[in-house]
Amino acid sequence: MIIGITGKCCTGKNYISVLLEKRGFSVLDVDILGHIAIENKKKSVFSRFGEDIKNHDGSVNRRILGEKVFGKEHELAALQDIIHPEANRLTLEWIEAHKMNHCVINAALLHKSIVFNQLDCIILVNAPLITRLIRAKKRDKLPWITIFRRFSSQKSFFTQYLAGNADIFRVENRGSGKPGGSVRLEDAIDAILSRLNIHNLKTEGRF
Repeated sequence: MIIGITGKCCTGKNYISVLLEKRGFSVLDVDILGHIAIENKKKSVFSRFGEDIKNHDGSVNRRILGEKVFGKEHELAALQDIIHPEANRLTLEWIEAHKMNHCVINAALLHKSIVFNQLDCIILVNAPLITRLIRAKKRDKLPWITIFRRFSSQKSFFTQYLAGNADIFRVENRGSGKPGGSVRLEDAIDAILSRLNIHNLKTEGRF
């Protein structure tokens, strides 16, 4: 089984992935995979976007690259044309290596993944706006205007998943640090797995 996890910025997708990993799932973080894809194709990235995005060690400065493409459809499309084929190759390679296990694909742009139509279900993670804003400011330390621009770019986020074939489960993540928050999230995940007829793989002795 392949489960997709997605959600808007700072909803807590990674935390939900950790809960599933604790239950024996193999988890692919597509953001990390995307970083690998960028480095694998950095010569093409430098050629298209300039040497000013190169760090002293020869790696790609993703912050500067992000500033060059954010809000610019033509530039973003050019970057995607370079990166997506490599990211797709790495994704399929990873799935093949973990085909004997249930898998989780954690991706902000899950609908653009090469395995989108292969997903058995999708977990859409949601969180209150104020919670997301606080998380974003704490994590990224960016100006508020930049954070609001990023959030604004995701207004139509959920609608792109409604046309897919996979079952969709929504998880409300109001913060694992709040009283009972972690328990509620774990109960929500276990309820989804129960509906999918999947039990804790580690307690079944598979690991």
